[in-house]
Amino acid sequence: MVLAVTGGAVAQPPDPLPVADHNAPPGVVASAVDAVEKLGRDVTRGDFKVAIDRMNPQWKSLLVKQNPGGMAAIQKQIEGATRRLAQEGVSIVSSVPLGRPTSFEVQPGKRMQKIKGGEEIEVGVFTKWLVLVPTLTKYRLLLKNDPKPVFIEKVGFQVAVSDKEKNDWTFIDGSNLTVTALRRLYPTLPKDLELPQIEERRAK
Repeated sequence: MVLAVTGGAVAQPPDPLPVADHNAPPGVVASAVDAVEKLGRDVTRGDFKVAIDRMNPQWKSLLVKQNPGGMAAIQKQIEGATRRLAQEGVSIVSSVPLGRPTSFEVQPGKRMQKIKGGEEIEVGVFTKWLVLVPTLTKYRLLLKNDPKPVFIEKVGFQVAVSDKEKNDWTFIDGSNLTVTALRRLYPTLPKDLELPQIEERRAK
């Protein structure tokens, strides 16, 4: 999206840049949802490595800075948590998109654009799509001295981010995410942004 061009010259965008929300084309949103669905299938099969491989690089960089052991320590923590869940009789049954996604243009940048007469000028643009995709994850718990498994549902969300026109999505898990943390990465998100609800409940 071109932010502003007037009278053959680049109009300087206001500071901060305007936010264009809920503007992703349907195909872009569908691509983000499909990518979240694939991530859920991979994790359900036990491929937790994909959650690290497809982690949003800006989020990953922030986690590395906050962790003295770097990415190796973070991966070790994830693997340890996975083992503990298995030892405690907890397994993921399914994880699927559920609910209405919302989308935002983020990551201000510049590009050259031709104007009348063939002249090229530099214009301000947003370079990425960010899509909040609500999810429903179902867990099975095997409790001691109880032959019947217990099923828990967790309503959560994934943040899917991609460069425009690429549909190559990376993810931020919403489990412990705050609006403040997300806006540190993408400051042009609305100040009144509300993240999707997170809730755990016993499945009926």
